[in-house]
Amino acid sequence: MNHYQGARAVVIGGSIGGLTSALLLRDLGFEVDVFERTPSDLDGRGGGIVLQPDTLRWFRERSTQRPEDVSTTTRWVQYLGSDDEIVHRDERTWSHTSWGTFYRALLSDFGREHYHLGEFACGFDQTDDHVDVRFVSGRRERADLVVIADGVTSANRLRIDPDVTMEYSGYIGWRGTVDERVLSSRTADLLHDAITYDVIPHSQITMYPIPSARGSQVGDRLMNYVWYRNVAEGPDLTEMLTDKRGFVGKVSVHPGQVQDRYVDEMRETARRSLSPAAAEVVTATEEPFIQVVWDSRVNRMASGRVALIGDAACAARPHAAAGTAKAAADSWALADALTSAAGNIAEALEKWEPGQLELSSALLARVQAMGERSQFSNTWTPGDPDLRFGLYGPGR
Repeated sequence: MNHYQGARAVVIGGSIGGLTSALLLRDLGFEVDVFERTPSDLDGRGGGIVLQPDTLRWFRERSTQRPEDVSTTTRWVQYLGSDDEIVHRDERTWSHTSWGTFYRALLSDFGREHYHLGEFACGFDQTDDHVDVRFVSGRRERADLVVIADGVTSANRLRIDPDVTMEYSGYIGWRGTVDERVLSSRTADLLHDAITYDVIPHSQITMYPIPSARGSQVGDRLMNYVWYRNVAEGPDLTEMLTDKRGFVGKVSVHPGQVQDRYVDEMRETARRSLSPAAAEVVTATEEPFIQVVWDSRVNRMASGRVALIGDAACAARPHAAAGTAKAAADSWALADALTSAAGNIAEALEKWEPGQLELSSALLARVQAMGERSQFSNTWTPGDPDLRFGLYGPGR
């Protein structure tokens, strides 16, 4: 018996987590509409993501699209020394993708008929029977279930947990991509089949290849990176996050909008302090951008018929490469709980919440410890198994 046939779900946030949730809810029988506040398709600003099992699960189990068509694969995890020598190497296979490639694949499966751009959900009220969602456009939508997936700056989670805060980590990530064809053959050969780290005092850079618009074959890909650098909270950070238009970014400064003087300083520091291969990748990037590294975790993920998932519930530093995996895991666990509850939505959310809160807490504690080792105590040791990627633990 399909207990949710005729029921309606509204998903607030049309990113990877929101789309995964929407697809799974639709499979349960819900009529699902997704509302995304940006007026045009999302693009992820060219960034890459590591594809952990929960992230890929939709494509392995439900989609007609193949995982290998939306990803690249590397065989090694390696660390470089100051002269590009390999100081440590483990054989560990990981898959990667560009944020935009993965988003477009999920959107292709969901379709556009019930995917609404330019709709900012700003509040909601609920009764025992339904939830009414309000939008800044004046639109109102009634649903049996609402999933909030609107990211680290969620406008709606305060109604679930009014005490949630965002805490600055003490560092930012410089991010960017560069076409493999632009790199020297020496650098391309060194980096093409690996997740590569370069660890320096109070900083590290992580690099790996992701698909480009041309495809995912070697030579067609982009080299993606995130370089963590400490920036003190206060006026220096605010000035750095002020873009060329004069707007201060909260979580990022987009490609092409970072003030030139900061880009120039970043490139000069790369030449001076990173290994030659890492420096080449960074300096060859035409439009690097900034991602602010925040910590945020709610103490509640469910209230009646409303659920919080992904970064809206827990913003975890990228060191475990688990952000999109956590959003996907939240969605799959929610679908399982709804299946078991046989139509009782509030009961399903109540049973779903404790496990996801526990997962959030464990993940956040682990990535905070990893960030401390990388950026402050200088104890990030190449090859330490505690530093491996993984949502459920190192390497898991």
